[in-house]
Amino acid sequence: MKHLLPFLLLSVFTLSLKAQHIEVLQQGNPTSIRGLSVVDDHVAWISGSKGTIAVTTNGGKTWDWQQVKGFEKSDFRDIEAFSSKEAIIMSSGTPALILKTTDGGQSWKVKYKNTDTAFFFDAMEFSDRLNGYVLGDPIDGKFVLMETRDGGERWDAFRKRPNAIRDEAAFAASGTCLRVDKNKINIVTGGSRSQLLEYSASNNIWDYSPLPVLSGKSSQGAFSLASSTNGAAKIFVGGDYADDKKTDSVASYLTNRSNLIKVATQGPAGFQSCVEYISGETFLSTGTPGSNLTTDGGKTWRKIDDISYNVCRKARHGKLVLLAGNGGRIGIFKL
Repeated sequence: MKHLLPFLLLSVFTLSLKAQHIEVLQQGNPTSIRGLSVVDDHVAWISGSKGTIAVTTNGGKTWDWQQVKGFEKSDFRDIEAFSSKEAIIMSSGTPALILKTTDGGQSWKVKYKNTDTAFFFDAMEFSDRLNGYVLGDPIDGKFVLMETRDGGERWDAFRKRPNAIRDEAAFAASGTCLRVDKNKINIVTGGSRSQLLEYSASNNIWDYSPLPVLSGKSSQGAFSLASSTNGAAKIFVGGDYADDKKTDSVASYLTNRSNLIKVATQGPAGFQSCVEYISGETFLSTGTPGSNLTTDGGKTWRKIDDISYNVCRKARHGKLVLLAGNGGRIGIFKL
C-alpha cells in the first residue's frame, strides 16, 4: 500500500495536467487579434487589425466576422462588450478612435476621435456598464487617460493623469495593462522601467511601485496584470517581445499577506502579453511562445500549450475562457 499511494497521487496529477489544455476553435482569418471581451458562457467579442470584429453567441463554436465599414485600416486593439448587441472598440494609431454599437455590429458610431499623431491608445477597461477608461502612451510626461461615465457615449480627460519618465510607456498588446474596479485604477508599464501605477479614488492620489519585470528597452516591460476576485493575489507578466524565449524576470506576484512584490520562483516559458484570473490561486497567461498556468498564486508556472496567442480572457459572468492571436486564431481553455 505504501508503494501504491505515490503512484496513485502521480496518476491524479498527470490526469490533472492533461485536463488543463487549450483547443484551437478556428484560425486562418488574416487579422491580428488583441481585443477580447467575454461577456458570459455564450457571448464574446474579438477585435483586431484591418478593422476586424467578430462576435459569438454560442461559446465560441461559430463567429460572425466583419470589417467595420469606413475603418478597414484601423487596428482595434481593445474591445469591451456588455451583451450580444452592445460593444465598444478602441483603435490604436492615428486617428485615435472609440466606436460603439448597440445593434450587434450592424452599425458603429464614432464616440471619440483624435487626429493628433501624439495620441496612441493602449487599452480600455470598464468597471461596470457605465464607467470606463482608456489608457494611452504619455504626452508631456503624463500618461493619457480618458474616462466615460455614461457607457462610452462621451469621453473626457481624467482629472489626474499619472506621471511617466522618458521612454516609459504602456503596451497595446492585450488590453490588460489597465485594470479597474469601482475604487481603483491599476496600470503596468514598460520601456525604460516597469512599474505598477495605482490610483485610489478615496484619497485621489497615484502610488508608484517598481516591478521586478524585465525592462530597459522599448520591447521590454510589464505587459499585463490580473487580480484574484478577493484581492488576495495580484500577478504581473511581460518580458521582451523581441526576444520572446527569454525567461528571466517575466513574471512576478503580490500577496496581501506579505504586501511585497516578488519574482516567480519558476516563471512562464518566455514572454507573456496577457494574464487572467481563473479561480482560487489559478491564473492563466499567454504570449507568442505559448500559454502557462499557475495554481499557487504566481509563485510557480508550468507551460500547458505551445501555440502563440496575444490575449486570454475569462467570462465576466461565467466560466468560459477564450484566447485569441495572430492569423485570426481563437482558442478555448479547458479545465
